[in-house]
Amino acid sequence: MPVSQFPPHSTETNNSATTDVTPVVALRELVARLNREQNKIQDLLSSLGFALRSFNNLNQFLELIPLMATRVTDADGSALFLYKPNGQIRLEQLHWQDSQQRKNIRKALEIASSQITLLPNSVPLATSTGLLDDQMHRYLGSDVQIFGTAILVKHTERGWLYVLSRDPEYSWTETRQKLVRLVADQTAVAIENDELAVELKKKERLDQELEIGAEIQRRLLPRQCPNIPGAVLAARCKPANRVGGDYYDFICTNHNQLKSNTHTSSKEDINWALVIGDVMGKGVPAGLIMTMLRGMLRGEVLHGNSAAGILQNLNRVMYADLENSHRFVTMFYSEYNPYTRVLSYSNAAHNPPLWWHAATKTVSRLDTVGMLIGLDANSQYENGEAQLEPGDTVIYYTDGLTDAAAGSGDRFDEDNFITSLKAACRYCNGPQEIVDYLFDKVEDFIGAERQNTDDMTLVVLQILQS
Repeated sequence: MPVSQFPPHSTETNNSATTDVTPVVALRELVARLNREQNKIQDLLSSLGFALRSFNNLNQFLELIPLMATRVTDADGSALFLYKPNGQIRLEQLHWQDSQQRKNIRKALEIASSQITLLPNSVPLATSTGLLDDQMHRYLGSDVQIFGTAILVKHTERGWLYVLSRDPEYSWTETRQKLVRLVADQTAVAIENDELAVELKKKERLDQELEIGAEIQRRLLPRQCPNIPGAVLAARCKPANRVGGDYYDFICTNHNQLKSNTHTSSKEDINWALVIGDVMGKGVPAGLIMTMLRGMLRGEVLHGNSAAGILQNLNRVMYADLENSHRFVTMFYSEYNPYTRVLSYSNAAHNPPLWWHAATKTVSRLDTVGMLIGLDANSQYENGEAQLEPGDTVIYYTDGLTDAAAGSGDRFDEDNFITSLKAACRYCNGPQEIVDYLFDKVEDFIGAERQNTDDMTLVVLQILQS
């Protein structure tokens, strides 16, 4: 066949080949570009993840951010600005590829950021970013292109990450935007993690301090009940928090017996003070007041005054401190003479102790008129007296027991408490069993999955049968 017959067919074949090959090449280039972008994103995430895991210091991580942003966006440099609580914007880190220009770029960015002071939540996100953009354009000059994104921590603007380029052909592509957004998001994670770590350390220090406070308070409360002739004591204090505001104490009124639990033959010198109190409030402040109250009370007991006189003097001494702290104290003070079985007492607005009469199987209250300690410097208190008989039981308690709430919101209340007390005094064998029984009743009422919101304290004095 002559060669002249081939050109038409040959032309058609070449056109077809050209038409077929061009889309394939374009597709291959597109796939290759997507693979490069995907690899770049994977490498970026891998590097940032490794840095987050490896660096214990936030500043070490932040030093990498402008470098990473510059590399993945093919820019000339990158700048990280952080927003400080005082409203100042500070250039935190800068990377610039040309070391000779770096100093001038840094100076321009520092001047730009110093021109702006933003009060917290005073301007919208877009407005605050625009203010920084304007200042950067002003001090960097028109030949530097800037592209940035905000660093958001819990939807709050905490800083900005910018990439900078002197290349007039540089474009802010969608891929570059995604990459910078990824770097900014990881920066936000690092900032939040650092703040959480700081908060955790503060909490750990606070926990240690609270534990020390709780240990001191436990040591200030009686380690064991004293041995009183003809009577048996039991007590328990359960704070709602590690440090509580409830207080109870047993104080020998004879100065010579403060360091010893031995008894003399003098009937006038062997009285024991039994006291219970409740500082309004909970936690460390209430615990500090309770500690101070304990020291003041022990000093007053040694003066030999009556129960009412002791409360009156304690109120005068404590009034200024309690007024400054905006807190008050309820207290029931009593002294028991084991030879006469007389309980002398005075009440400063505390829950009146309950007196179980063994002979009649009835309950009465031990109460006198008296105001809260710390409410009025000139408060007057009254003396009361009870002649206890063999088998009688006196229950001192704080309102954490009667005010204990169940999940339904119902309170345990005093009626339930008295009903439980009657059953305990009838069937329990000794004060310790009574304490255990009453606490179990209240805790069952609250529910196993719940914790009482107030301190609970119980002291039981039982007169032995002759």
